[in-house]
Amino acid sequence: MNRHTDAMPNELLRLQKMHNGEKVQPTFSAPEMQRRQDGLRKINADLKLDGSILTSYHNINYFADFVYCYFGRRYAFVVSDKAATSVTAGIDAGQPWRRTFGDNITYTDWRRDNYFHALQLLLPGAKRIGIEFDHVNLDLLKLLKEAFPGAEFVDIGQPTMWLRTIKSAEEIALIKEGARTADIGGEAIRDAIAEGTPEHEIALAGTQRMIRHIAQTFPHAELMDTWVWFQSGINTDGAHNPVTSRKLEKGDILSLNCFPMIAGYYTALERTLFLDHASDAHLEIWEVNTEVHRRGLELLVPGAKCSDVAAELNEIYRGHGLLGYRSFGYGHSFGVLSHYYGREAGVELREDIDTVLEPGMVVSMEPMLTIPEGMPGAGGYREHDILVIGDKGAENITKFPFGPEHNIVK
Repeated sequence: MNRHTDAMPNELLRLQKMHNGEKVQPTFSAPEMQRRQDGLRKINADLKLDGSILTSYHNINYFADFVYCYFGRRYAFVVSDKAATSVTAGIDAGQPWRRTFGDNITYTDWRRDNYFHALQLLLPGAKRIGIEFDHVNLDLLKLLKEAFPGAEFVDIGQPTMWLRTIKSAEEIALIKEGARTADIGGEAIRDAIAEGTPEHEIALAGTQRMIRHIAQTFPHAELMDTWVWFQSGINTDGAHNPVTSRKLEKGDILSLNCFPMIAGYYTALERTLFLDHASDAHLEIWEVNTEVHRRGLELLVPGAKCSDVAAELNEIYRGHGLLGYRSFGYGHSFGVLSHYYGREAGVELREDIDTVLEPGMVVSMEPMLTIPEGMPGAGGYREHDILVIGDKGAENITKFPFGPEHNIVK
């Protein structure tokens, strides 16, 4: 080892070209990835930037086809008019190189500032640099300013978000496969529901079925982060409540939540179910939520304004005296997102978002009510479908049925 390091040029003590093996089969075609990077270069040109330093999971994945594992280390994808290079930690060896659409530089741990040294080499003399204001924290901003003294930092978080909101044909094809995978996971969960079975065992059935399906459908893909939240009884009150070992009882309200992840593209299926029977009070509230869901599916068309969709659905809840039990917005954009990294906040079905839906957008409809414990019909109710907005309407790519006529499991 000593002879090897002694023979290295000094530069390699700080940075390495860890180009181990060959590039793997990418998620998307070269023209698709070039389209994305050219879109970023246009943002750079419009903002008169010398280059951009992307640091978020979602943007690095979107522009490089690489999802990093943070684990307390910094990552970047640096795009200038001439090059596109991922900057990754030595612990990952050649995997980032094999995945990145572009070049890769690995920084070592030999000196504390090696990450910033790599950025300096990729953007020498840069005076105007794009960074993601919604991802760069104060500590990182301070260190960037020290690495590029006198440079001006400009937000590219918003313009890249808007670029991502319109999906390409290849993205839509992948998202459709994700939705199909979620339906398959839902079927496995429904088959596993039985009195006395704990939540975690039912969740495992869905997760395993989805991972195996992804492996068969995308044999070249990395298998990562597919999961299920399956909740019962009081555990249904929050949309993101963890799985527990609570055992199912007859009459329980249930929440099925399948989240397949394919190359950083998360999709979702969420359904309300009951085991054996539902009380009259539960059925009444469930029917209201499905009424909102059906109307919401009708409203998601090109030209619809997000805030108008939310306002109209609010009136249905208000008419039934249930608006105060609604817990979050009615839906959001789909694409490069996950439970631990960002999403396209400009396309949220909320009262304060005035974005107009356009062809190529992919959005969910997911109304939810939470009735507190001790009240008739207590529990959390939610349905979730994914729609692709087209030129004249929208295609619902979620096929798992919803409502009392389908989801009372005997």
